[in-house]
Amino acid sequence: MAQLHEVSLTRGGRRVLHRVSLEAPAGRVTAIAGPNGSGKTTALALLAGDLTPQTGEVRLGGEPMARLSPAERARRRAVMPQHFEIAFDFTAREVVEMGLLPDAPAAAARGLVDRALEEAGLGPLADRAVTRLSGGERQRVAFARALAQIHSAEAVGAAGPRTLLLDEPTASLDLAHQALMISALRRLAERGVGVAVVLHDLNLAAAADAIVLLKAGEVAADGPPEAVLTEARIAAVYAAPVRLVEHEGRRLVALVPPGG
Repeated sequence: MAQLHEVSLTRGGRRVLHRVSLEAPAGRVTAIAGPNGSGKTTALALLAGDLTPQTGEVRLGGEPMARLSPAERARRRAVMPQHFEIAFDFTAREVVEMGLLPDAPAAAARGLVDRALEEAGLGPLADRAVTRLSGGERQRVAFARALAQIHSAEAVGAAGPRTLLLDEPTASLDLAHQALMISALRRLAERGVGVAVVLHDLNLAAAADAIVLLKAGEVAADGPPEAVLTEARIAAVYAAPVRLVEHEGRRLVALVPPGG
């Protein structure tokens, strides 16, 4: 489990997060949502150990993040950043290979990479230079690299559950690949991986097991989608009127146009 407990962080004189508590337990997909500037990416960076809070505590697998070495963090969590750029003509396969842990079994390496490529829908593009891929395709390469890290941690028998942290992974994806990624995250959770994913699209967030809704650096709501996604709360957090529609047991969010 990756966990923030009462964390606060101020950067450049601006309060980014204030007494935020959230968790991404094993076997669950947790969506982190909220308006621009609400602290979503900062919360994810804290969960990853890339930032240190001024107050509060970050824990990974039940242990304080500060006590874990970089190697131990890599065994326990993988991160897909919001922005992913490669300046050299590495192939998609070579970039995904970079996600493997150093002690991953050499005999299993190709199979682990092939598996990650297929899960990200990149099989036909495996040997194409990343610099020649579209933005959405490069985003899927970043996803596959994170998957390779998770899979190789399992292959070396790393202790404890793994956590996958993703920052807006669907931002450049078409509808089909958004669905593919959400399905892949669901399968990971079913295998015991804890998933925390920053999402702008509330309809994608509604497919998670839980939603943490942030507003101005604080937790506005935390719970199952049906409890968090109410018309009044969304309107208050986003300053935009919405209408909720029930469809096949799922709650969908529709923006109400001006005058609607």
